[in-house]
Amino acid sequence: MSIDDPFGDDMTELQREIVQAYDRNPDAEIVAFHAVDPTEASRFIAPGAGVPSEAYWSEIAEEAENRAEEILADARELAESRGRNIRTETGHGQPVRSVVEHAESLDADEVVIGSHGREGLSRVLLGSVAEGVVRRAPCPVTVVR
Repeated sequence: MSIDDPFGDDMTELQREIVQAYDRNPDAEIVAFHAVDPTEASRFIAPGAGVPSEAYWSEIAEEAENRAEEILADARELAESRGRNIRTETGHGQPVRSVVEHAESLDADEVVIGSHGREGLSRVLLGSVAEGVVRRAPCPVTVVR
C-alpha cells in the first residue's frame, strides 16, 4: 500500500490518515472527523490557581474550534489535490466516545485513525485515543503512524 504524498514530508497526521483511507478504499465516501475535547484545556491550569474565568473558557473553546477548522481545511485541501470529495465534520466531547459514536451514526465501514506512537509512562498517563477506538469501534479500525 503506497502513501502518495503531494505535501512532501510536511504531511499532517490527518492527511496521512486520509491518504491511507483513499488507498484502501478508492470508491468510498470519506468523512474526516475531528473531536473537540472540552476537558483538554483543564490540563493547562496550574493546581491551586483557582477557577478560571468564563472569558478564559470562551477563549479556549474558540481556539479549539479554530484548530479543528484548520485541521479539517487540510483534509479538504488534500482531497481537492487528489480530485476527490470529502465530508468534514466536528464533534464535541471525549475523543474516544465521540469517534465511536460518530462511526456508529454513520454506519461506517472502517475508521482510519492516527497514532502519536507514545510509549511507556506517557501512554499510560495520557491514554491512547487510537487504542480506545480500536477497542470500542463498531467496525474495523486502521491505525496510521
